[in-house]
Amino acid sequence: MNDPAPFDAVILAGGTGSRLGGASKADLELDGQRLLDRVLVAVADADAIAVVGDVAVPDGVHRTLEDPPRGGPVAGLAAGLSELDAGGSSAEWTLLASCDLANPLPALGRLLAAWSFAVRSEEVTTDEHDGWCLADADDRPQWLLGIHRTSTLRRALERLGSPRDRSLRELFAEATLVTLPASRDDVADIDTWAELARWAERLEHPQDAPSESAQQEER
Repeated sequence: MNDPAPFDAVILAGGTGSRLGGASKADLELDGQRLLDRVLVAVADADAIAVVGDVAVPDGVHRTLEDPPRGGPVAGLAAGLSELDAGGSSAEWTLLASCDLANPLPALGRLLAAWSFAVRSEEVTTDEHDGWCLADADDRPQWLLGIHRTSTLRRALERLGSPRDRSLRELFAEATLVTLPASRDDVADIDTWAELARWAERLEHPQDAPSESAQQEER
């Protein structure tokens, strides 16, 4: 097997936090860490990381904002790639994730393991694939839990023109993606105070708290 391809990461940490009363999702704490820091730990193997949002970041992590702000996830991605360019990074692959993942380490670990195996294996042809992403229980691709060819992202952004208020569905409309089945726990995010409290309880008492999948089945 060949050495795995290097990758960069763009983490989207903007948004209005409207369902949280305007609170910054990135700065919410879960299990003693900010949500953003939990994601940064999960992508620590990236060559370079750009966080897009008005939030403090650790040393060595790039930070930027789309201009004008609150332009949506596609505008955030464009800003993140520009920031990585300015920093001299040029990895073939770019991981794209949001800052509000409830349990990012296993989710992104599964994604990176599958991608790494495919690109390292001499028995798997990946030339026609533009990226890998997790898919939820309804087989919907989770583009903000994906790793994509940087060149594919750039071509898609060029095709769209202005990235402001464009959807990820539009961005990836022409991409050939490998989707990886994932549990609700893997793709869960934190949008409300109730979800934050539920995940805090789960992580504090993992043996007692039901999974997100079990909770969905009960509803």
